[in-house]
Amino acid sequence: MSDIELAGSRRGAGPVLVVIRQLDREGWAPVIDLLAREREVVAVDLPGFGGSPPLPDGRTPTVRALAAEVAAWFPAAGLTRPPVVGNSLGGAVALELVRTGAVGSAVALSPIGLWTGPEAAYALGSLRVARTVAEALGPRTARVAGSPLGRTLAFWQLVARPRRMTAEAADRALRDLARSPGFAATRRAARAYRLAGFTPAVPVTVAWGTRDVLTPRHQARRAARLLPGIRLVRLRGCGHSPMSDDPDRIARLLLSAGTA
Repeated sequence: MSDIELAGSRRGAGPVLVVIRQLDREGWAPVIDLLAREREVVAVDLPGFGGSPPLPDGRTPTVRALAAEVAAWFPAAGLTRPPVVGNSLGGAVALELVRTGAVGSAVALSPIGLWTGPEAAYALGSLRVARTVAEALGPRTARVAGSPLGRTLAFWQLVARPRRMTAEAADRALRDLARSPGFAATRRAARAYRLAGFTPAVPVTVAWGTRDVLTPRHQARRAARLLPGIRLVRLRGCGHSPMSDDPDRIARLLLSAGTA
C-alpha cells in the first residue's frame, strides 16, 4: 500500500486507461475529454503534483520511487495491471511500471531519462527558469496567459503551438507550475535518472514530437536501442507536451496503441 493518498479522477465508460499526470494536467484535459467517449479514463497525479501530496520526509522522489507509489495505488483504485500513458516525467514513470510488470501496456510521450548529462542539465535548467518566472508572476499569471505573445513566451519550450492554448488553460498551467510542492525535489532527483535497458513483456509505444526542444527527438533512437520491440511514433509538428498541440492525434494514438 502507498504511504500517501494519490489524487485521482475517473471519466467515461469502457476499457480502463490510466493517465499519469504531473505539470501537464491542463494539456491532458482535452485529450481526456476525447478518450472518455470510448474509455474509462483514470487520471492520477504523481506525488507532489496536482492534488497529490509529496512523498513523506526523507524519501527522494526519484522516477522509480514515483513509479512504486503509482503501482501501490493501483489496488486501492481497483486496478490490476492497467494500460498507462504519461508524458515527460509521467512517460518515464510509465516505462518503469512496464519494467516492474505492474501494467499491461504503456505509451510514453517524450519520456525523460533518455538524455545525456548536458541534455538533462539543459532540460531541467529550462524548467527551473520557467518555474522561477511563474513564481515571480504571482497573481499576474492571468494577464500573461491572456496574451498570445505571453503564452508563447511562457510555454515555448513545452509546446510547439502555445498560441493555441486557451487563456484559462495557460493560466492554470502557470499556477500549477508555481505551486507544485514536489517540483524542486523531483527536478533535482531527475537529473541523475537514466532509463536502463530491458525487453518489455507488454506492448510499449514511445512517441516523440518533431518540434520537441526540451528533449529533442533524436533521444527516441536511444529508446529503440534500450527497449527492443517497442513501437516508435513521430508526432509531426508537436512539441514536448504534444497533448496541447494536437489532442485529436494523441487520443487516436492512445486508442490504437494497445491500451485496452
